[in-house]
Amino acid sequence: MKTFSLMTAILLAMLCAFQETPAQAPSGEKAPHWWGQGMPPRPVKNPRARELPLISVRGNRFVNAKGDTVLFRGLAIADPDKIDGQGRWGKELFQKAAEMGARLIRIPVHPVAWRERTPGKYLALLDQAVEWCTDLGIYVIIDWHSIGNLKAELFQNPMYNTSLQETFEFWRTIARHFGGNTTVAFYEIFNEPTLWSGRLGRMSWDEWKKINEDIIAMIRSYDSETIPLVAGLDWAYDLSPLRINPVEAAGIGYVTHPYAQKRSKPWEIKWEENFGFAEDQFPLVATEFGFSEERPGTVESEEYGNAIIRYLEGRGISWVAWVFDPEWRPAMMASWEPFGLTSSGEFFKRAMHGQIAGQK
Repeated sequence: MKTFSLMTAILLAMLCAFQETPAQAPSGEKAPHWWGQGMPPRPVKNPRARELPLISVRGNRFVNAKGDTVLFRGLAIADPDKIDGQGRWGKELFQKAAEMGARLIRIPVHPVAWRERTPGKYLALLDQAVEWCTDLGIYVIIDWHSIGNLKAELFQNPMYNTSLQETFEFWRTIARHFGGNTTVAFYEIFNEPTLWSGRLGRMSWDEWKKINEDIIAMIRSYDSETIPLVAGLDWAYDLSPLRINPVEAAGIGYVTHPYAQKRSKPWEIKWEENFGFAEDQFPLVATEFGFSEERPGTVESEEYGNAIIRYLEGRGISWVAWVFDPEWRPAMMASWEPFGLTSSGEFFKRAMHGQIAGQK
């Protein structure tokens, strides 16, 4: 019996030593070894998490908690890490966006910034943005802002370098952190998938579709409410594969980026063929487009601005203009002081206030 008791004690000690709950290191001591580390603690519950009405999908529309159709007009800011590094991060930026008429703000998170700042510190920026948007009655898109071929892990520029694993980890972190927060209405899974005429390898629509389905399933295990947005190929422009093979997931939306240079005039016929038709079945958001009068000799002008706004709203497609920043292009802001606007910024301000001829 003494032998049995000794062995039992040893086994109990071993079980305690290898338990899954993380060991807490006293102040001033080293963090626990890898075998003593577990999942990070759940986020602190936000008492204001459900202050804005929940946005959901019903058929081919986004609807609020009353079931009313919502057509979003909004804008994108630059990466919060960039803005903070310039000393411009603060509620005033979001107040100015609200004055522009924005009711949806797209927040692009670049993989390089996410890594360098570290996820924990980056989440602190996103928490501030979500809090300010809640105050202002503005909804949020969180956008994993990479450009390239996620299957081959080849990207257009080093700032966009990521991996499938990092992308899954990003969305697992975001969904776990913001699940249940109705201000965060959308998760834009990947900014602009492109093969760049083969320079970034190969990836079929079926392969891209499967990647999104897997990410959505993982997101939903943490967050069943926030709406995932899936981008088309060709720099998030082309949704034509939806005619025969849509993503197998309910309650999602699709993304297009209809910059003027994507197709030659007449634009409307080609927009209808490339993405507009999909609105008959699915809710769409044009999460990135814009123009610059400072580029002479291009078709990017207010002529295009009028045409794209009329087309999108005539089709019931929500939209987000790029970009409310003075350095990134096409810039809507001429300067930080005193938040002066470019010609495209003035145009989109009028559009967000419903002052363009032909708007609903």
